[in-house]
Amino acid sequence: MTNPDLYSTSPIDQTELARNTLRRVSTRLLPFLIALYLCAWIDRTNLAIAALQMKQDLHFSSSAYGLGAGVFFLGYALFEVPSNLILVRVGARRWIARIAISWGLVASAMMFVRTPIQFYLVRVLLGLAEAGFVPGIIYYLSLWFPIRERGVATARFMIAAPLAGIVGNALGGWVLGFDGRFGLRGWQWLFLIEGIPSIVLGVAALWMLTDGPESAEWLSNEQREWLMARLRQGAAQTADSHLLTPLAALGHPMVWLLTLTNFLMSVPLVAYSFWAPLFVRDAIHTSTITTGLVVAGVAGFATVAMLLNSAYSDRTGKVCLHAGAGALLAAIGCVGAAFLPHPIARVAAIALIEIGARSYVPPFLCLAPALLRGTAAAAGIALVNTAFSVGGFVGPSFIGWFKDTTGGTSGAFLILAAVAASAATLCIAIRRHPAFSVWGIR
Repeated sequence: MTNPDLYSTSPIDQTELARNTLRRVSTRLLPFLIALYLCAWIDRTNLAIAALQMKQDLHFSSSAYGLGAGVFFLGYALFEVPSNLILVRVGARRWIARIAISWGLVASAMMFVRTPIQFYLVRVLLGLAEAGFVPGIIYYLSLWFPIRERGVATARFMIAAPLAGIVGNALGGWVLGFDGRFGLRGWQWLFLIEGIPSIVLGVAALWMLTDGPESAEWLSNEQREWLMARLRQGAAQTADSHLLTPLAALGHPMVWLLTLTNFLMSVPLVAYSFWAPLFVRDAIHTSTITTGLVVAGVAGFATVAMLLNSAYSDRTGKVCLHAGAGALLAAIGCVGAAFLPHPIARVAAIALIEIGARSYVPPFLCLAPALLRGTAAAAGIALVNTAFSVGGFVGPSFIGWFKDTTGGTSGAFLILAAVAASAATLCIAIRRHPAFSVWGIR
């Protein structure tokens, strides 16, 4: 039961209790979740740096490579909503552990790929194994962080994606240098080595994660009671959309508008993720190690931009506007990549795609949990992220097809610019929804 003295303490005591509780939750959960997502993002996108050798070794066309990069997201999308509903039923600790162990095993199995069919099959299996991880964590964070603190918590978790760009590309360029050792090509070493940490962290999740605040023995009684009371208070500030069943949430018009927005924004973001090393190498003619370092440097700038945008978003409450600003910056980068003739300027424009798209993500991911709660939130969040997965299939595949068909990518970047600009427009439009005004979100 809630401690009746919880609300009789002085404002200073309450402020200190709130600060200490949220700090404890953050330090316990976020570093581990960040490490998990870091490994997940590396294992899904290390194909980009491996392609510097693998594409030529296996004689894959640009279309075959783009399809293989994107088909991961079809596997992910097929199991995303069911996975999130299973997580709610069996608990985050066991389900997240299962996801991490299975994706690590499949990621390492990429070293055995020899034909396009094998390539597509293993990538689909990787998507199926990882399905539900990101929406599951977004739902999990909603169980631990009140709405006004959730944006920064989400940004700290999502920072793993650009950090993976730093670590994965720099490490990947170095690991490709293992080429020929023990009869393995560099790209085979890359897949083998980078799958193992996911398996280890998956096992560790059984001890590190707690299903919810009510069973968090690592919080004091006072901290646990404060946090549960604060979360209940937030749930009481509800709109009608919070009372939906999971099935009704999947048909809610605003959920579908968020879904469309996320689909549009995922197309340029994931296209960048899988094609950036090849674009950089072809533009400025760098070695594999230098290419990895350049892409890693871009990810560093994206990390800073993501943190700043999410912090200002939480401070001002203008979540939709900050998400839209990130999408608009990505659109500007696509236009520059299409028209700028100088190689360095073109690479800088391509970098804006990553920086803008990453800045969009944390504010946007706060919207579905503010609209829904409970199992409806799990279903809605999964649907919104499924759209990201479908867009993830479209983006890399589109670039590969366009490159093989036309011999260039300028027209493709113009289309990506229009897609990102449309996402920015939708972010501005959805800020008027009354469910968001309950939380002061604009």
